Amino acid sequence: MKNRRVVITGLGAISGLGINAEYFWNALKAGRTAIKTLDLPIENIKMSLGALVPNFDEKKYFTVDELSILDRYSQLAVIAAREAVNDAGLIGNSSILQDAAAIIGSGCGGKHTDEATYDQLYKQKRKRAHPLTIPKGMPSAAASSVSMHLGIKGPAFVLASACASGSHAIIQGMMMIQSGVIDVAIVGASDAPFTYGLLKSWDALRVVSNDTCRPFCADRSGLVLGEGAGILVLESETHAMKRGARIYAEMVGCGMTSDAGHITRPDISGITRAIEKALHHAGFSPNDVDYINAHGTGTIINDATETEAINRVFCHHAKNLAVTSTKAMHGHALGASSALELVATTLALHHGIIPPTVNFTVADEVCDLDYVPNEARVKNINAAISNSFAFGGLNAVIAIKKYN
Repeated sequence: MKNRRVVITGLGAISGLGINAEYFWNALKAGRTAIKTLDLPIENIKMSLGALVPNFDEKKYFTVDELSILDRYSQLAVIAAREAVNDAGLIGNSSILQDAAAIIGSGCGGKHTDEATYDQLYKQKRKRAHPLTIPKGMPSAAASSVSMHLGIKGPAFVLASACASGSHAIIQGMMMIQSGVIDVAIVGASDAPFTYGLLKSWDALRVVSNDTCRPFCADRSGLVLGEGAGILVLESETHAMKRGARIYAEMVGCGMTSDAGHITRPDISGITRAIEKALHHAGFSPNDVDYINAHGTGTIINDATETEAINRVFCHHAKNLAVTSTKAMHGHALGASSALELVATTLALHHGIIPPTVNFTVADEVCDLDYVPNEARVKNINAAISNSFAFGGLNAVIAIKKYN
C-alpha cells in the first residue's frame, strides 16, 4: 500500500505562556518568556526558576468527580486535546472521533499522584493509599483520560522516551495514518514535573539554571523546567479534504535514532543520523529547509552538539537557516516540550513568522548559526524540522512543509 499523505488540522497548547494555543503563539511572536521565580510551598529546593501554567484553576475545566481520577499531567493533556479537536472542527463529531487514535507522550507520567501518595504514607503515616491511586497515576492515564473525555474508541496509549516523548507519539500517529490503520490521530504529550521529588532530582543533575535559559549563548547556564501539553490533530489528506478541514501543514518525514552511548551526554552521530533520516524520509535536500526549531536546552554540551550536527548535515546551507529554541520562553517541559515545539513550528510555517531565541546575549564561539536573537522574524517558510533529543540517547526529528 502506498503511504497516504498526512496533514495537521488542529492545534492545542497549554503551557507557562498561557492556557491555549492563541496565548502560546502570541507570546512566542512577542518574545515573552514564562520563566519566573518559583513560588511553590516546597522547602529545601535549590531550583529557583520555572515556567508554570499561570493562574491555573482545574475546577474551571473539570468536575470534582473528574478531578478525583485526573493527575495534573492528565488534566493538561485533556485541556490541550479538547482545544486541538475543537480547532480541527471535530468537537461533537462522534462518528469521526470514535475511530480516531489518542497517542500521548510523557516523560514523567502521574508524578503528582505519586508524590501525594508517598507524602500520605511516609510523612503523614496513613495506613492506606487512596483507592484510585493506581488508575490516576499510571503512565497511560493521560491517553485513557483523553479518550474518555473526547469519546475516542480507537487505539489509545502513552509513549515514554524522556524529552522525545511528544515527537515519538506524533510520529507514531503519522505512521498509523500513512499505513491506513486509522484516518485521524490526536497526538502530542503532557508533563507536570513540579513535585518535590522531581525538583530535588533535577537539582542533583546540576544542569538547571538559576539565572535564566539562554540557548546557544556563551554565558548559558543550563535549562529551566516548564510544564504543559501540546496536542495536534493529524488526518489523512483524503479524510481532511472530504470534510473541508483547514490544513495548517503537511507531515512529511521523520528520523529516529538511538545513540547507544551515554545516558545523559548527547552523541553527535546519533543526532546527525536522526536529522539525515528525517530529510531523506521527507524527500528534502538540505537546501529545502528554511527553519529548524532546535532542541536547544541551554546546557553547555547539548547546544554545542546540536549546532555541530546541523553544520554537518546542512554544510554551507546551515548559515542560511533560521534556528531557534522556544524553550527559553515556555521552559523545558520534558516530554511535552517536543509536542509544544511542533505546535510552534507548525504555526511558524503557517503564519510565516519565526519565533525568536529570547534572552540572547552573545553567541558561543562554537554556536555559529542564525539563532534569530530576541525578536521574531517575518519569513516565508516552505519546509521546517523540529529536533528532539532525549536522555538515554533517544533522538527524534520531524519534518513538515506547506500543504499544496
